[in-house]
Order: sequence, then C-alpha cells, then structure tokens
Amino acid sequence: MKPNVDHAAIAQFERLAARWWDTEGESRALHDLNPARLGYVIDRVALQGLNVLDVGCGGGLLSEALAAQGAVVTAIDLAPAVLETARLHLYESGLQVNYVETSAETLATQCPGGFDVITCMEMLEHVPDPAAIIEACGRLLKPDGWLFLSTLNRTPQAFALAIAGAEYVMRLLPKGTHRYAQFIRPAELAAALRAAGLRLEDVSGLQYNPFTRAARVGGSTAINYLVAARKPA
Repeated sequence: MKPNVDHAAIAQFERLAARWWDTEGESRALHDLNPARLGYVIDRVALQGLNVLDVGCGGGLLSEALAAQGAVVTAIDLAPAVLETARLHLYESGLQVNYVETSAETLATQCPGGFDVITCMEMLEHVPDPAAIIEACGRLLKPDGWLFLSTLNRTPQAFALAIAGAEYVMRLLPKGTHRYAQFIRPAELAAALRAAGLRLEDVSGLQYNPFTRAARVGGSTAINYLVAARKPA
C-alpha cells in the first residue's frame, strides 16, 4: 500500500520542530486556535477517563490540552523530530501522552475500535488521500465514538487568507505550508464521512483574527471549519 504521506509537508513541519511551543513563532496561529478547538470537543463530550486519539498531533498542543481534561491520550504523527519535541514538552507540563510514530491506517489494523474519541485537526489538507484517514478513524472508533476534524475550505476566501495573506503578506506561516488544491469543501468531507460509516453531527466555522489573535467557533465556514461526527452504535 502506498503511504498516505506528503513528504514535503513532513519536511516542512520537521524544520519547525524546535520552535513548536514558541507562542510567538511560526506555530503561533495553532496556539491561538487551540482553546477554540478544545472547546468544540468538550462542549460535546466529557473526556475524563476516555481513550482519545490525536491524529497528526504535531508537537502536541491539542494532545496535552486533551490530557489536561483527564483523557487517556495516544497521539500519532509521522514527523519524528516533531514527536521528539512533543515528548520533551511533557517534562515541562507534567502531563501524560503516549506519542507514537505511526499512521492512522497502520494503527487501525492494530487496534480497531480502540478509542472513544478521535481528533484530527489541521491535518487532512496535508495528505494525498484524506478520505483514507477518515476511513481509518472510523475503524479506530468504538461504537458511539466521536470524531472531530478541522480543515480549510476550498474557496477564494481561504486562498486569500490562508495562503496569500498568512504565508506571503503577514508571514505567519512559512511559504508552501498549504496547497490550495488540497483544501476540502464541507460537502466532500461529509461524503467521506458517510463512506466511512460515520454520521455527521455538526459543521461549524472557525474564525481567527491574526491581528488580535482571537479565535472562536461559529459563523462562516468559508475559510476554516470544524466537523463533529459519530460512529453509530
């Protein structure tokens, strides 16, 4: 099976590994978005004691936030230097996260039905086959389990802000971080969820103001958006 990985994207994230937890560095937008992403999850499910999987965890921003809510967190990524940064940060935070270098597809063959909740944030637009990730997440979920996703919509507004604005004008992100052709429309994501046997529960916009560094859930889905889905019992 051909690996579902964009090696250029992995290399890009590896170069940022040492600065992942720098709130003023290249990952500052992720720091700003993280409370809104976590809020979207905990508004729908109490995480205390649940087995949670964070797919495409990067340096562990969301993984640690989930663990701080009492979840038993496994976090996976394919960028070894970034995972090492995530592991090292646990010494500072005192939290427990099991970081594993593997793919969702591989893990789904090893522990199907192993997780109550899965998060996959700002990751689907960086892989060649996002539907394969969603299908693997469906296999990894327990019945009644929740899947939470966030990604970028394929619209002119998203191109203007996420690529032209963030990468070239404001330089919030390194050039080449995003590829417009890999952005995903909500209808496409909904179709992939149905194909994976999952039930779409919610689609919400995710708003971010880079000047005030404020993020909130709600409003238009034209740029960033969040999705909640559930595996039928």
